[in-house]
Amino acid sequence: RFDARRFMERMRGKRLMFVGDSLNRNQFYSLVCMVQSILSKGRKKVVKRGSNTIFHAKEYRATLEFYWAPFLVESNSDDPNIHSIEHRIIRPERIEGHAQYWRGVDYLIFDTYIWWMNTADIKVRRPDSRSWSEHDEVPRIEAYGRVLKTWSDWLNENIDPARTSVFFMTISPIHISPDKWGNPHGIKCAKETLPVLNYTEPLDLNHDMRLYDMVASTARSMKKVPVTLIDITRMSDYRKDAHTSVYSVRRGYLLTPKQKNDPEKFADCIHWCLPGVPDVWNTVLYTRIFSKSPPSSPPALALPPPQ
Repeated sequence: RFDARRFMERMRGKRLMFVGDSLNRNQFYSLVCMVQSILSKGRKKVVKRGSNTIFHAKEYRATLEFYWAPFLVESNSDDPNIHSIEHRIIRPERIEGHAQYWRGVDYLIFDTYIWWMNTADIKVRRPDSRSWSEHDEVPRIEAYGRVLKTWSDWLNENIDPARTSVFFMTISPIHISPDKWGNPHGIKCAKETLPVLNYTEPLDLNHDMRLYDMVASTARSMKKVPVTLIDITRMSDYRKDAHTSVYSVRRGYLLTPKQKNDPEKFADCIHWCLPGVPDVWNTVLYTRIFSKSPPSSPPALALPPPQ
């Protein structure tokens, strides 16, 4: 069971950072909510600084943070506010533009999956090119493998495992095919009020399990800097009822009544309600954090660098 006071004592003088896409941001806000009850009014605040969103818990001299990097490596979708780009292009061997802000963090929690699923091939910017228009297309699995290599190489070269604990979240499922759970007349996840019940086998929600397996293999191979896999996929597969659906935000605004009446187009079956499923993920993360010895840290908290 998640104990907010015990968790914040472990975080005292430390930084915890989620790095990735909006699902990791979803989990970040879940964790911020989960610790609210033990924090004093006036002793906490949220600051947005470039790609970093930072929650300060002043009495613990601790920060919980989210860093926007949907592909982990550099891409043309790296603007934290304006990233609805039709043609997403990555630079699979370029990570330092993001990673420079991960140094000195005590707990790093990564994810990258949903942004890979729009197309079977991924646009990759050519080395030494002058613009994003100069790119090639490679199979998703090839590009993902290159990114994981860049990411794992950076960890091995820059992270001190005595100081920093590293975690990786597995696939967060989307629920857009109600026939998969026996509701052929449903519309995505709209009006779903119960989890999938009475299933004896895993649901087939069309995850690209090659990416899952590649992350797991990479994590197993990390000897110098251990990476703990937080497997949320199967436990979340059954929660077709837990998405924000038509009670979501689109481009900064709640859906209008007209939009709510068109769930085929507007229901959000990717992100999760809070409180909800991400709270369970954070409880698993909490358990994994406490299964390890506390990392060492410098005498004072190193504040997030300016951007």
